[in-house]
Amino acid sequence: MSGNHHLGFIGAGNMATALIRGLVESGLYQREHLWAADKDKEALEKVRESFGIRCEPSNLKVTREASTLILAVKPQNMREALEEIRGGINYNHLLISIAAGIPLRMIRQVIGREIPLIRVMPNTPALVQKGISALAAGDLATASHMAEAREIFGAVGHTVVVEEVMMDAVTALSGSGPGYVFRMMECMVEAGAGVGLEKETCLSLVVQTFLGAAHLARESDEPLSRLREKVTSPGGTTAAGLAVFDNMGLKEMTMKAVDAACRRSVELGRDY
Repeated sequence: MSGNHHLGFIGAGNMATALIRGLVESGLYQREHLWAADKDKEALEKVRESFGIRCEPSNLKVTREASTLILAVKPQNMREALEEIRGGINYNHLLISIAAGIPLRMIRQVIGREIPLIRVMPNTPALVQKGISALAAGDLATASHMAEAREIFGAVGHTVVVEEVMMDAVTALSGSGPGYVFRMMECMVEAGAGVGLEKETCLSLVVQTFLGAAHLARESDEPLSRLREKVTSPGGTTAAGLAVFDNMGLKEMTMKAVDAACRRSVELGRDY
């Protein structure tokens, strides 16, 4: 980011660390323009040693130094953090929240000022710069604010823009999605061991298969259904395996899982 624009992180946990790494390694921000605050001295020292950015134990200090703030605290700690920083908030600030389930209306209410707000739902592959983040703009967030936010989160993967009302669906699909994938991978490793392969060999085969298939889906112009068809010869091994998935209701099971996660996200959001 050019100029003297300062970006501050309220919270220095795993996701904040991933973002800081992406921003520093991409050169999007200079180290002297990045700030982090956290009450956990160990987490703060780790960030300082790893990236050489400015670190403060005070959320309010960072708020006064940075014009854009990323609220990276746990949902249950959000209200406390907002109450601490609101005295340092002015109308030139942009606040970006990555706290799952926290609606922008709650942030606006606690801050007590009409300022630009953006809500983001990243997912855990951002920890290795392979994430996907969904961004929802608040009423006062301009195209320029959204461009800045997309640039920040683009440093740890890809971004999409949705309406805030869709955030529960995003949480259920991509936020919880890595958990679904890891569970499927676990099952495939166990299945490979069940037909005689060594577990370590199974793990290598499964991880690279998922990685390769994801890359192929990303790079191909063809729909997922066509990619599936191209690897499925009539009467072949893939067809035999897919028939079991279909007979046991894989599609219905997946839709129910995402729906359950979405409903749970809605329930948790009501607490705020």
